[in-house]
Amino acid sequence: MTEAQIEARMVRMVKARGGLCYKFVSPGTAGVPDRIIITPTGRVVFVELKTQTGQLANIQRFQIGEIKRRGADARVVKGWDAAKALVDEVMPV
Repeated sequence: MTEAQIEARMVRMVKARGGLCYKFVSPGTAGVPDRIIITPTGRVVFVELKTQTGQLANIQRFQIGEIKRRGADARVVKGWDAAKALVDEVMPV
């Protein structure tokens, strides 16, 4: 499954559970996570999606570290099973 397919399925799953799943684009700031999930209860999770074999670039590692150092929830998710598990964790049915 491609990263785009994993992302599309995760977006549909989040929306079906009443959450928001914004594409995170920050012009001038490389390496930010792919998506921001906002649950119906207000929990915010930054998500970097990868295929099962995908690797983080150094700038992605740096940006995720900066987000986490400030106390925010930032996750790296590899493959559909991990993406589904994340949504199940933060937005249980």
